[in-house]
Amino acid sequence: MLTQANPAELPVYARLALQPERGAGATVVGADGRRFLDLYGGHAVAVSGHCHPRVVAAIREQAERLLFYSNAVPLASRDRLLTILAEMAPKPLDQVFLVNSGAEANDVALQLARRTTGRRRIVVLEGGFHGRTLATLAASGIQRYRDLADSSGGQALLDLTVVAPWDRPERLPALIDETIAGVIVEPVQGLAGARDVGAETLRTLRRACDAAGAVLIFDEVQCGCGRTGAFTAAQATGVTPDVLTLAKGIAAGLPMGAVLLAPRIARQVAQGDLGTTFGGGPLPCAAAAANLEVIRDEDLPGRALVLERRLRRGLADLRAVRSISGRGLLLGVVLDRPARPVQLALFERSILVGSANDPSVLRLLPPLVLTDGEADHFIAALHEVLS
Repeated sequence: MLTQANPAELPVYARLALQPERGAGATVVGADGRRFLDLYGGHAVAVSGHCHPRVVAAIREQAERLLFYSNAVPLASRDRLLTILAEMAPKPLDQVFLVNSGAEANDVALQLARRTTGRRRIVVLEGGFHGRTLATLAASGIQRYRDLADSSGGQALLDLTVVAPWDRPERLPALIDETIAGVIVEPVQGLAGARDVGAETLRTLRRACDAAGAVLIFDEVQCGCGRTGAFTAAQATGVTPDVLTLAKGIAAGLPMGAVLLAPRIARQVAQGDLGTTFGGGPLPCAAAAANLEVIRDEDLPGRALVLERRLRRGLADLRAVRSISGRGLLLGVVLDRPARPVQLALFERSILVGSANDPSVLRLLPPLVLTDGEADHFIAALHEVLS
């Protein structure tokens, strides 16, 4: 069930024996013609489904006109995306910087928190994961990624990071004082196992940051773009950060990340302070604009809530399921046994699901266009595997 990488590629990925050749909705089809129900979504990327016709048409039209030009010039596709994104984002986060990935977006957010406050220390939550740049590895709440930062020469950044318990909100205010530049948090922690940090904890962080003059950053790289029942988890919980980052689901599979800024942060950024060659290029901007319109016009955030209720009901009576964590269609099925054999057994039944840093959790990150029948098929298959 696991396959070996091409010998020319660094062997850093454990890969399933599936080579997707095409996809539609929540289905991917392998080179051998085998059809898989995808509740992994290419790691939360396929929010509007694989190859949504409106997104494909936008990419095709843009590709036939202009593949690339840099940020040295204005672009119609970039302007269109920025307008849509500013309309859909939580107010007042209507200033946007486009990048290439979630890690880059979070790296920029951490830079801006330090630059805005003139401070250096960052508070993170245990279990949080924010990317694989040196700065974001150091801001991880997972020890093995902090170890990677240490082994890569990031000790100075590690020394500036405070790891707070993710489930003890009463301890947070004491950790966020006038030495803290910012707090970065995933409203729903992805890699940790789809753990919902909770609205009350987010409100506690907002109050503590306001009192200390620190910058509150929401990392919505995985939980954003409609997955938690609103376009952003900030809107779903009613808590607005100073900086919010998006990636994975924003451009339907083309590389893109976005940093959304409140005015007090944006005012600190001068011409030349930030830059990127490929961020905001015409092709991913065309894809992202079409993708966001699909999310809006088809009310995919609302669909995520409907499917969440269906999945929770269908799995509630399984003895092997201890609990279901998360929010919307970022869910963790917490088992009474190791999740990896269950994941592989589902793969044998042509169903793709994710894993987590917690070895007992199956992570569900399906496209938000998943049908009721597809959700029921997964539920039945998991019943069969666990029995």
